[in-house]
Amino acid sequence: MPRDAYEVLGVPRDADEVQVKKAFRKLARELHPDVNAHDPQAEEKFKEAAEAYEILSDAERRQVYDRYGHEGLRNGGRAPNFDAFGSVSDLFEAFFGGGGRTGPAPGGDVAVALDVSLADAARGAAIDVSYEAVDRCERCHGNGAEPGTPIVTCERCGGNGVLRGVSRTPFGQVMRTVDCDVCGGDGKRPTEPCERCDGRGREVSERTLRVDVPAGIADGQRIRLSGHGHAGEAGAQSGDLYVLVNVAEDERFVRDGDDLVTVVDVPATVAALGARISVPTLDGAQEVGLDAGTQPGETITLRGQGMPVLRRPGRRGDLRAIVNVVIPRKLSREQREIVEQLAATLHEDNLRQDEGLVSKLKRALRV
Repeated sequence: MPRDAYEVLGVPRDADEVQVKKAFRKLARELHPDVNAHDPQAEEKFKEAAEAYEILSDAERRQVYDRYGHEGLRNGGRAPNFDAFGSVSDLFEAFFGGGGRTGPAPGGDVAVALDVSLADAARGAAIDVSYEAVDRCERCHGNGAEPGTPIVTCERCGGNGVLRGVSRTPFGQVMRTVDCDVCGGDGKRPTEPCERCDGRGREVSERTLRVDVPAGIADGQRIRLSGHGHAGEAGAQSGDLYVLVNVAEDERFVRDGDDLVTVVDVPATVAALGARISVPTLDGAQEVGLDAGTQPGETITLRGQGMPVLRRPGRRGDLRAIVNVVIPRKLSREQREIVEQLAATLHEDNLRQDEGLVSKLKRALRV
């Protein structure tokens, strides 16, 4: 059984003509096929909304509907006929306007993925990318005609590129404008189509393009290259190329914004005594001083040793090296005796820490 027309449009039963029209326009835009390509029910929902609008926008039909419902309209021979009009796109076009193309269609965009290392993302790099795209046909130079044969005005549309006709819709008779089915909207056609592209003027080809990856780019960011997408029809503007950058994980570093984080393993004896230790950086290992008594989880910060800041030359993040104090295992008898002698000499001042429980937990959890 059809749903209540007022319920479909979401208007009260005393809604005036303006409210009904406004509600339908809002609903129709939400149900447009271009927006709901993923919803197989979108066309039926749109037709349902259009039927509800046809009923409520006509004073006579609305009066019959209010008294007798859908059954009363059917008995009166006034059931809507959407099939006579065509597709839901035509139906939408009839209400909101629109028409055929006014010129050759521009080319579509192309997307391609590019894998780069963290080092390349830090330094910047020029990398060749290969992809398939629609190009202008080399044989006919994009005009669709076999070389040496003429291109004539389309007889069907008279060179306008569009066809017009009157169609019956739920809103009365409207003028429809569609692309010419002979010339495809160009207004001209070749007398003898190109053998290579079958008259389309375009063909798929393999392209290789050198892409400049800027220093500091992050995983998942895109690079847009205008005019390097699919070629447009009959010389129309080409689409764009979008390069999706995938930055590979690096076993030495974890990226945190513009900062880099690494972990440095330090023997417990070195952490206790202090020493010069080696910390990995993007530019090679760097020696830094480790204070005596360094605790597990403490951080050594190397300013300006992180990732470059994208589009801000000269600016770089920091490198944070987290100290992982390694406790020795599988001690020999001699080593155990030495550790036991050390343990016997330790007192409260050696083991006291100047931070509270909350600070310890934050450091342990890296918060």
